[in-house]
Amino acid sequence: MTRNTRLTLAMILVLILAMIVVIAVNRNTNRPAASGAPVDPAVLVRDDSHRLSTAADGKVTLVEFLDFECEACGAVYPSITEILDTYQDRITFVVRYFPIASHPNADLAARAAQAAAEQGRFPEMYATLFENQAQWGHQSTAQTDRFVGYARDLGLDVDRFRQDLEAPATAQRVAADRADGETVGVRGTPTFFLNGRELTGVRTQSDMVAAIDAALAQ
Repeated sequence: MTRNTRLTLAMILVLILAMIVVIAVNRNTNRPAASGAPVDPAVLVRDDSHRLSTAADGKVTLVEFLDFECEACGAVYPSITEILDTYQDRITFVVRYFPIASHPNADLAARAAQAAAEQGRFPEMYATLFENQAQWGHQSTAQTDRFVGYARDLGLDVDRFRQDLEAPATAQRVAADRADGETVGVRGTPTFFLNGRELTGVRTQSDMVAAIDAALAQ
């Protein structure tokens, strides 16, 4: 075998290996988001968990553990809104509280959402808290008055809202969600579970849509 022949074969081999790498990368890029190990569905979704949409067939359930003061949760909120508009009653979307201790008003915000839920207005307070996160987030003082103002704007019974905001049962409800989150391995927010498995490969809205579509197609 001549030297030129050996060089030609070597170049062909390099090109083949390069093509294999490109194909493998493209396959990994186009795969739906990877999922973790399954968790106990009874812990992941409780009977009293807040649902922003409900699928009649119960085929696909997306759960988000969130912190209303978390900037990443605020950043993903518009994508979640679009997903809910797109899929509507084709998926069940569940919200669980997971306030982070380092966020000064995270627990109070969760209690505000729960106090609104006691009057049947959780979805409205959920949206209000995220849409106004820049106003109240990362403030050193308690944002109680601001949250009461949101309740007033939503037409809630303000006296009842104040009472529920400070009620031990409300704090226990928020703490119970966080405890469930810790049980299923949540360490930060937002954390999503799709049909009982943590979504570990979601980086964009397209990733989330691909994962949901894959679940619907099963």
